[in-house]
Amino acid sequence: MEAKVTFNVDRCKGCGLCVTVCPKGIVALKMTETNRKGYHPAGVTDMSKCVACASCAKICPDSIITVEKF
Repeated sequence: MEAKVTFNVDRCKGCGLCVTVCPKGIVALKMTETNRKGYHPAGVTDMSKCVACASCAKICPDSIITVEKF
């Protein structure tokens, strides 16, 4: 199974909740980037390790994360 996780980077407020719940530890805040609101957005560091559990999407208070399974 393959997974694809996408983040609406411009709406991310960098709260880090998604980082804390990822069982594989592959979601992280991009500390070298800022979005248009001035926050460090979250992203996936290694998509090949994603198991598409959608924990990140479920905990996101702004619903900016989409998880797809192939």
